[in-house]
Amino acid sequence: MRSDEDEADERLEEVVGDPTTDGGHEPVLTVAAVAARLGVAPATLRTWDRRYGLGPSAHTAGAHRRYGAADVARLMTMRALTLDGVPPAEAARVAREAPATGASTVRHLAAVPDLDSAPTDGVGALAPTDGGSTAPAVTDQPRGVAQRPASRHADRPATPTAVIDAALRADAAEVARLLVPAPEVDVLRWWEDLVAPARAGIASRTVLARPGDEPDALVVAAALGVLRTRATHVPRHPSRRRIVLLLAAPGEPRPLSLHVLAGALADAGVDARVVAGPTGRHRLLEIAAMTSPSAVVLTSELAAPDLDLVAALADGAPDLPVFVMVPDEAAAAVPPGAQVQRVRSVPGLVHEVRAVCA
Repeated sequence: MRSDEDEADERLEEVVGDPTTDGGHEPVLTVAAVAARLGVAPATLRTWDRRYGLGPSAHTAGAHRRYGAADVARLMTMRALTLDGVPPAEAARVAREAPATGASTVRHLAAVPDLDSAPTDGVGALAPTDGGSTAPAVTDQPRGVAQRPASRHADRPATPTAVIDAALRADAAEVARLLVPAPEVDVLRWWEDLVAPARAGIASRTVLARPGDEPDALVVAAALGVLRTRATHVPRHPSRRRIVLLLAAPGEPRPLSLHVLAGALADAGVDARVVAGPTGRHRLLEIAAMTSPSAVVLTSELAAPDLDLVAALADGAPDLPVFVMVPDEAAAAVPPGAQVQRVRSVPGLVHEVRAVCA
């Protein structure tokens, strides 16, 4: 009689997939094994086969479909390109034209990765790419280690895929390195091209993380560090007229995008301050009276946000410009006011705020 542990090990082997051989020539993997290691659903691999011709190159009638080394190499290229934002059709074209990397690709893909040899999508993470469900995998991080070893990927270029990979490995040093932009890179471009896609990729994955491992928190912490460093040249005396107050709608967590907006304004020479802590009606009016800001910005990501603070500012400080950035569904709920203006995008908001601070 088999024990529960035996059955669990058998199920794990089915997910991970051991490489078998095709007539003694090269290792081959099942659909489930390749899907698990690429972090996609098996249905996604079938879709890529049907739409883009990225299926097993050899198939015997009546036998299970198995992927060889060249097949897996193409799929790895396809996966990496789509994570970097390349349209699937173009990614598939590049993958089909890319040279095969040999049978070692299959052996590496089938092996349980260690800390520094994790696949591009990270350790123990599964995510749908073209739809379909996924099952979570357990991360294989070493136990009893308080601090991760220094990154061995110092020459890897900064892409969303690289950030996702490092975050899923809990490599805080590598995440921080990848997120440091060149001095000439605009904050909004940095956010739209690197940080936001990386966070979206992490959010799409199901990960069984160990205590203390929070991939998105690593990215947020590193991004905040970048913004703090870039903003050090902005004068910090709160009596300056060019100060701008930024806050989230009541009851909502302060999104990282609010700090990115503050960073973009700081790059433009505006002393932008993110309001943290309680921000009730009377408290906000008190802060506005003490700081005499050039403008107040309130953002929300909800379809039905609490905009009472906007109404309070319109009544209590009618000459103070108030910019509100909310989804289209909430546009009708923005309170009227001579100085209340709804903006639809972060670049547009930066432009409007700079205009009133000039």
